[in-house]
Amino acid sequence: MIPSSFEYFAPKTVQEALGLLSKFPDEAKVLAGGHSLLPQMKLRLATPKYIVDIGRISALSSIKEEGAKLLIGALATHHSLESSALLKEKCPLLSETAAAIGDVQVRNRGTIGGSLVHADPAADWPAAILALDAELKLVGPAGERVLKAQDFFVDMLTTALKPNELLTEIRIPQLPPRTGGAYLKMHQKASGFAIVGVAVRLTVDASQVCREVGIGVTGVASKPYRARMVEDALKGKKLDSAVIATAARKASEGLDALSDLHASSEYRSHLAGVYTKRALEAALAKAK
Repeated sequence: MIPSSFEYFAPKTVQEALGLLSKFPDEAKVLAGGHSLLPQMKLRLATPKYIVDIGRISALSSIKEEGAKLLIGALATHHSLESSALLKEKCPLLSETAAAIGDVQVRNRGTIGGSLVHADPAADWPAAILALDAELKLVGPAGERVLKAQDFFVDMLTTALKPNELLTEIRIPQLPPRTGGAYLKMHQKASGFAIVGVAVRLTVDASQVCREVGIGVTGVASKPYRARMVEDALKGKKLDSAVIATAARKASEGLDALSDLHASSEYRSHLAGVYTKRALEAALAKAK
């Protein structure tokens, strides 16, 4: 199908983009990489009167280290995150997650910010951002605010971002020594989206006792989530296969798992435990 008619804007600065969003508060959509918005427009699921293309705001594409944090611009592409030498050294979980997204064409155009704001319950980035305890910088007419990743995702395709705000930056805290990360998923064959995806950040001491752990899960529920019950079962424990297996069974405990043509609710719940166990074992091997 052909999208309905719209007026197109290509601002060069964040403030110019915010001005347009404030001028057309209920009728404008932000275009980043386009992999979420354009298909919706072609199917007439989205019919915005105004498109604000932020792709020319070069300041939002950076990947850098500042103090004790990694700062990632919302327009950084999946490919740039996958290939970044800085991330491979400082936070390889991000590069590993990027490499698992879609195909080459998708990674060349899609952006981390666009994926996070779209909040598809089967997207890959939310799991990693939750596991890393990231912060998201949101900028609007009244200034900026910073949210924890766990407070950003509200429900299916819904976030805490206001209509006149932009996500401009993702902030990743510095990882301590003896930290390993992993992202593993069972994906849909056609799209690459996660039926179940699990990201793990794991820090151990010299005796393999768990000191810090973050586990983000996608694909299972209507929004991505932290597997807190698994984390609580691991903290302070000396990790071995039995401890990890027992904790991983709690990955979907208390949740209403999604059910669709790709997987039943029961199967998704089972896979959540399986992939949590695998991701924890992979992260532990790297942490050593």
